Amino acid sequence: MHVLERAGFEVVGVAADAPDLIRKTNAHKPDVVITDIQMPPDGTDDGLRAAIEIRANRPDIGVVVLSQFLEDRFPLELVGDRAEGVGYLLKERVGDLDLFADSVRRVAAGGSALDPRVVERMVGRRRASSPLDELTPRERQVMALMAEGRSNGGIAAELIVTVPAVERHVTSIFDKLGLRQVPEDHRRVLAVLEYLKRTR
Repeated sequence: MHVLERAGFEVVGVAADAPDLIRKTNAHKPDVVITDIQMPPDGTDDGLRAAIEIRANRPDIGVVVLSQFLEDRFPLELVGDRAEGVGYLLKERVGDLDLFADSVRRVAAGGSALDPRVVERMVGRRRASSPLDELTPRERQVMALMAEGRSNGGIAAELIVTVPAVERHVTSIFDKLGLRQVPEDHRRVLAVLEYLKRTR
C-alpha cells in the first residue's frame, strides 16, 4: 500500500481476504485492483479466482495480479478472452517502483502489463510443429516486449535498434503466426496471448 501511495496512487481500500476483495471492489469501484495470487481464506489461488471474478463482473476495472510463481497457466486463466485491463507481474517486479507504477497505470487505462519472464516461458515452451519454432531469437525478444505493452519506439530503445527494424520484426512475427496486425499495443498483446492459448 505504501509503495502505491509513494507512486502517487490513491488507495481506497485494503482487503483482508478474497471475499473481502470482491466486496470492497464492488463498493469502491476503483480504477484498478491489485492482488496476490495467494490470499486467505485458503491461501492457494484465492486471489487469482477473485481477480477472474472481478474481470468477469466488472470489465471496466483493471486487475493486476502479483505472483511469486513463474507459471504460464495463471496468466492464461487471468487473461481469458481479452487482454484489456489486465496485468500479471512477478513479485520481484514490485521492487522496481517506476516499472511497477507504470504497469499499474497502463492496466488502469485499459492496457496490459505482463511480466516478460512469464511471456518468455510461454513462448519458449516446445510444441510439436509450432509456428513459434519459426521465430528468430530477436523476434522472440520483440514479442516478449510487445506483451509487456511496449510501443515500437519503446522496443527499439530497449533493444538498441531502429524503429523501422522493430516494425519489420513485428510484421514478420504476425506473418509467421498467422495473426492479423492491429495498431493498438494492447491488441497486439491480445493477439499474442490468443495464439498462446490456442496452442497450450
